[in-house]
Amino acid sequence: MDYSIFDDKILIELIAQKSSDALTELHRRYSRLLFSLAFNIVGDQAWAEEITLDVFMRVWEKADTYQVDLAKVNTWLTRITRNRAIDVLRQHHTKLSQQTISWAEVTDQVVEFHNTPEQAAELTMAREQIRHAVAQLPPEQQQPLLLAYLKGYSHSQIAAELGQPLGTVKTRLRQAMKKLRQILQGVDKSN
Repeated sequence: MDYSIFDDKILIELIAQKSSDALTELHRRYSRLLFSLAFNIVGDQAWAEEITLDVFMRVWEKADTYQVDLAKVNTWLTRITRNRAIDVLRQHHTKLSQQTISWAEVTDQVVEFHNTPEQAAELTMAREQIRHAVAQLPPEQQQPLLLAYLKGYSHSQIAAELGQPLGTVKTRLRQAMKKLRQILQGVDKSN
């Protein structure tokens, strides 16, 4: 049977029924994306590979817990990956990076993976909208946002990394998210 014809939701249903071929197809579709995400968070290839394998093991074990009305499959997978990568960082007590990274650098590092030209176009458009929106934020909001959402740092870790009070970090993150939401909702309404 050709599992590449099935959409992600059907693959998850088949995995819940313990179809290893369905898991193989899901792995083919998403392993590079999940590896890239894990690598961007932990900064270590071996850990990123281990995290990616862990994610697919969790999918195998927990596919029956996936709820289609809560998130798309790729969102569910990236959330599992991000959470697992943060757990690995905490377990290994990794030192925080002292270098400043720009949003452009991070998004350029992510390996693109898509199934159709339409998905590639949607991904490119979404990435550009996010870059444009983040570029409109002041630098003091961009850096905490980067550390929180792409590196997986806690608010306390961000405060220590940036040498800022915890309350300041929380306020800047809240302001950044509010402004991003306004900008991106404006983009959606104009399309």
